[in-house]
Amino acid sequence: MAPHARDTASAPDLRALEAITEAVAAGAGLPEIVRAAARALDASLALIDRTSVVLAVAARSPAEEGALLREADGVERVELRVADAVVGQLRLRGREGGRAGVDSSLLRLVTTLIASEVERVRGPERASEAAAAEFVHAVLAREVRDRDDLVARGKELGIALDRGGSVIIVRAHPRAPGEDDWRARLLALAERAARSIAPGAIATATRAGDGDEVAVLAPDPDGEAGRRVAATLLRELEANLSGFAFAVGRSRAARDPVDLHRAGNEALLAANVVEGDPDESLLSYDDTGTYQLLLPHMSDPAELKRFYDETVSKLVAYDEQYETSDLVGTLETFLECDGNVNATAARLITHRHTVRYRFERVREITGLDVNSTDGREKLSFGLKAMRVLGVAAPRGPASERGVAAGRVRRETAAERPATPRRPSR
Repeated sequence: MAPHARDTASAPDLRALEAITEAVAAGAGLPEIVRAAARALDASLALIDRTSVVLAVAARSPAEEGALLREADGVERVELRVADAVVGQLRLRGREGGRAGVDSSLLRLVTTLIASEVERVRGPERASEAAAAEFVHAVLAREVRDRDDLVARGKELGIALDRGGSVIIVRAHPRAPGEDDWRARLLALAERAARSIAPGAIATATRAGDGDEVAVLAPDPDGEAGRRVAATLLRELEANLSGFAFAVGRSRAARDPVDLHRAGNEALLAANVVEGDPDESLLSYDDTGTYQLLLPHMSDPAELKRFYDETVSKLVAYDEQYETSDLVGTLETFLECDGNVNATAARLITHRHTVRYRFERVREITGLDVNSTDGREKLSFGLKAMRVLGVAAPRGPASERGVAAGRVRRETAAERPATPRRPSR
């Protein structure tokens, strides 16, 4: 083929550009707009929204479509913005790979048109998402106390709560720096997984979690949906959000919807207990054992915080100061081993005299002696209070559920919350 003929064949189809504007004006929908854009740019395109949902694909072949969706070699990502807000992305692969051979001015015009249309089409949906989030926050904060009102508001949003519901709290912590949009993906994956089991389920980022914590409100008419949702949710996250540590807490089913605020506290307590456990990522409230005695303090944790301050907080501060886990970790392991010093030393691979020396330091710092029943009970309760308050142990080797060292970044003393992390407030 002669050079001029090849150039003509690869030139952008300006009639297709007109087709884009016509499709936008006629409200033909994003798939038709993306197809017209692909013709105008002479490229394969995939349109992805800000939560990683595929909105439309226009590719030269099924293989090309697969390459776009998995971002294979030669696929380039173009961010879609409206003002300062990111509304999605366009994945592009021209005939020469990426945007090579694609007119840059035309690409800028096309992406501006598509971004505006995404914002217009998805705007009402985001308004609905905001309404759903406000509803979940209001329910978990017990701002909706009338049963009929709660059920009616839920029905308007597509969730049936007249026969009860469950709450799941999920947290994700990146083990290494990652993409900035992972929080949006976390929310989208959580809702998709929940709705696959419990149609109408609502997932929303919590106000306390800064995007790394999601609350899921699921209808649970049979008392089993919550369990299935939590298990499915964790599988979806582990399969689609690699490089993260997860903590998933599940409540009991609330038969009366006005008790969903209690279910929220149950899920929060379970998430706080399981967070940092090296062996578990999912815990139900029913399996939290004696931690259940602390549930009443979730709403007003001042007394719990006072007890923590008077028992193990100074041990945590000591270990943080010296970047060790000697005191808290040894105490945790000692309690796991039913107060047996020899078993504790064997678990920690150290000498029993070292264990006894550390317990002398515990006594000096806290005034509590692990060899007395009263001292041991107070220290054990202090560790539980630490967990319920959401304070991570400083790199301890113990594996007791709920007081173990975690796989995620620890909070410093300055970062540590004075109250439990809450699903809404």
